[in-house]
Amino acid sequence: MKKIIMIFLIVVAYLILLNSSIVINTVVQAIEIFKNSIFPSLFPFFIISELLVNYGFVEFISKLFKPIMNNFFKINSKCAFILVMSMISGFPSNSKYTKDLYLKGEINELEATKILMFTHFSNPLFILGAISITFLNNKKIGLFILIIHYLTNFIVGFLLRNIIKTPINNTNMNIKKETLSFSNILSTSILNAFNTLFLILGTIIVFLVITNLLNEYIVFNPYIKGIISGILEMTGGISNISILDITLKQKSTIIGMILSFGGISVHMQVKSIISDTPIKYQPYLIARLLHSSITGLLIYFLFDFII
Repeated sequence: MKKIIMIFLIVVAYLILLNSSIVINTVVQAIEIFKNSIFPSLFPFFIISELLVNYGFVEFISKLFKPIMNNFFKINSKCAFILVMSMISGFPSNSKYTKDLYLKGEINELEATKILMFTHFSNPLFILGAISITFLNNKKIGLFILIIHYLTNFIVGFLLRNIIKTPINNTNMNIKKETLSFSNILSTSILNAFNTLFLILGTIIVFLVITNLLNEYIVFNPYIKGIISGILEMTGGISNISILDITLKQKSTIIGMILSFGGISVHMQVKSIISDTPIKYQPYLIARLLHSSITGLLIYFLFDFII
């Protein structure tokens, strides 16, 4: 496997040398996406979430959502914080929130692995803005995709609730929390947010470069190009799918599936964020395949009734 990866990297390096203009344009494109979409939507939430964790919001929201988390998902109610914040800010923030709560002793390894499986939410502003207006030019379809995307996350959580057995007594590991000043917590939150966001930016650049080089030399069919782009990097794939000569129903179905899978770029972001913890990645991957399949089926069969 290492030799295959090494050969692949050598080929990519060679293509980069031959196509410096494509690489430069791709990096600029990635930075534009990061600057205009990812950074402004995630940075405030990363800081606010860490402040909330330090000031007892986890306990508050845990009591509020205890019946749903305990009975529907069979998981520690403190995971409700991850669920709610992920719905607002979108992936890969779910992995950061999960890691933060795990490191603070609010949830254990199994609970962290389990909650990560069904908190893969795309940013609602991305769906209602970029997908609805820019890519599909139809606000009603954007709202439809958003509802299905969120609903299928809950379905995945319910279906897989017994896959990983976790206690629901809502006790933590009783790790003593440090009492820090607001300024210390704020400065730490800002540094952590920047570290995570630059990791995300780097991953996006790498996968966009690889995707564009593959499209330049290997993929010629626009339909295959759209699918492969979506599997590798979500935003570029959705853009390619939106311009294909297929029905709106087919576009919506494929775009919904790409959103629910997230693209390998997002998977690498999630894996990188949790890499220094015992939180497992494999269940997250399985959940995404299930999430994508259910999303595709629901959009395809409900499209004619709703739209």
